[in-house]
Amino acid sequence: MASFALDLVLWLSGVRGHIPRLDDFRPVPAAPTAGIGYIVRALAIMATVFAALSLAIWGTVWIAIQLL
Repeated sequence: MASFALDLVLWLSGVRGHIPRLDDFRPVPAAPTAGIGYIVRALAIMATVFAALSLAIWGTVWIAIQLL
């Protein structure tokens, strides 16, 4: 019964279709998972987030100075 409940929860959450069964394992060619493009994209996202946060803090301080 617990196995059925777990299977039902996984099926409802959409995870069940992504879990391979024993007969679904096939040999796959080995490829690098993290290439240079992935690292550059991650660094660009981090730089954008840092710039947005810096501008938000600068804007808040500028408005606070103007109100004084």
